[in-house]
Amino acid sequence: MPGKFFVCATPIGNLEDSSLRLISTLKEVDLILAEDTRRAGILLKRFNIQKPLKCLEKYRESSMKEWVLKELESGKNIALVSDAGTPGISDPGGELIPFLIKENVEVEFIPGPSSVIAALILSGLPTHSFLFHAFPPPKSSPRKRLFSSLSELKTTLIFFESPNRLKSSLKDMLEVFGDRQAALCRELTKVHQEIIRGSLSQILSTVSPREKIKGEITIVVSGKAKS
Repeated sequence: MPGKFFVCATPIGNLEDSSLRLISTLKEVDLILAEDTRRAGILLKRFNIQKPLKCLEKYRESSMKEWVLKELESGKNIALVSDAGTPGISDPGGELIPFLIKENVEVEFIPGPSSVIAALILSGLPTHSFLFHAFPPPKSSPRKRLFSSLSELKTTLIFFESPNRLKSSLKDMLEVFGDRQAALCRELTKVHQEIIRGSLSQILSTVSPREKIKGEITIVVSGKAKS
């Protein structure tokens, strides 16, 4: 009998956010695929889970798809975890999961914490309609083009951003979107969680003096004001 593939969302910062279903699933599968086996090992150690771990980085997905399929066809149950959050959302899994679904593999989702939803709620901005676009392009010109393509939307916008590009990205947002209300959410659910709310110019002025900015960052920006 073919095995089942479990897509497992993991805590985004606090291991205590692990669900009972996540823990029991990881204890029951035959193999765990992980974005980083060292990071996954911390989670497994916390809950005394001893299972084989194999690395599945994004650049290896294409070459490993057939191997994963054969393991499932041999009867193994396999779980996929990312470093934090949901596999496939700016993490490994975006190519593997659709491939397995097309191959009629039984895929089950184990839900968990989401930095996108957490940031949206903590921003205080409208939640009834939102668009998540993950990481904007690293260079300013294509990044501005992306922002321009979204500038007429009245829906709340959510982006991931890296610490080293945060200031330049905020400047481009301010230039393209205007001085909209926004929230910068850093290190969500972790010890050093930080939420900066205000206009884009206020947020930029808060972070500009900082020499170093660390951690995982989610930016939430209000949509275009209704006329």
